[in-house]
Amino acid sequence: MSALSAGLVGLGGGSALAAPSSPSLTAFGKPLPAQVAAPYFESWTGESPADLAAASGNKYLTLAFLQTAAPGSCTAYWNGDSTQPISKATFGRDIATLQARGGNVIPSFGGWSADTTGTELADSCTDVDAIADVFKSLVTTYGITRIDLDVEGDSINNTAGIDRRNKAIAKVQRWAERTGRTVQFSYTLPTSTHGLEANGLAVLQNAVANHARVDVVNLMTFDYYDGATHDMAADTETAAEGLHAQLAALHPGKSSAKLWSTIGIIEMPGIDDYGPEETFTVENAATVEEWAEAKRINTLSFWALQRDNGGCPGTGGSDSCSGIAQDTWAFSHTFEKFTSGRHQ
Repeated sequence: MSALSAGLVGLGGGSALAAPSSPSLTAFGKPLPAQVAAPYFESWTGESPADLAAASGNKYLTLAFLQTAAPGSCTAYWNGDSTQPISKATFGRDIATLQARGGNVIPSFGGWSADTTGTELADSCTDVDAIADVFKSLVTTYGITRIDLDVEGDSINNTAGIDRRNKAIAKVQRWAERTGRTVQFSYTLPTSTHGLEANGLAVLQNAVANHARVDVVNLMTFDYYDGATHDMAADTETAAEGLHAQLAALHPGKSSAKLWSTIGIIEMPGIDDYGPEETFTVENAATVEEWAEAKRINTLSFWALQRDNGGCPGTGGSDSCSGIAQDTWAFSHTFEKFTSGRHQ
């Protein structure tokens, strides 16, 4: 089983968050670069994403996670914490700072904790319009242009939730077209070393059936949980090749290059939560970055920015260090040049 680590936690509602009726000009954000490095930021730590982005050299971050406070709710909060609503009072200053630097954030829904407790938004909320309104509120509140949907655990087998989520995506995309906004959606899904399992592929098949455009498919190229010792860079490549073949079958009219441009990769620096058999080294990161540049994939990410240091050699699956000997921000510095216009 693949999961965004035991560390991808949230805390664990009410009525739907409606989009403001008079969005500010910041809602009309710029699309992300065609190639973007966007490490995850653990948003429950109390740290400033803008400060850590500056320290690490990152312009773009994926902010994890949004979820409901309790099953059955249609209100999403950061970390499922009702004191952290989708509002400028929560991360608004940090997001605006990143945008002023020419970057942005990708808010992410779900994660292992939400996906196994019924608090992932589309699992929790049975009202498609309310789900769509939550997505819209992120766009109008923060001026973001991509929303990520992390679907794993129980959520990846919840067919009703999958269908609601994709219907909501389609509604938001029609709204964006009417109002002149840019809104992309990415799916973050577990993977084998040879591509998506059947349940992950079913999420994308349902999106096609609902006319929901999936702009990026992010593979969690770690936590294979298959008992094998892995060359994590080589297995990243075979996983992505498998996904490319699956996308070609799903979208037969798209060119190979176009399909590669919709693929994303998420690594876990150092020793992941499975154990030393799944260790992603700084050398692996360099190999993956060069491969990603050659293939012109869309997104390079890793879980998580707070792990990008060598403060706990030998420790696996920590939220705050990689477990290997490394320079602080080594993974950030390796991946950052992938972002369009920065590759040397």
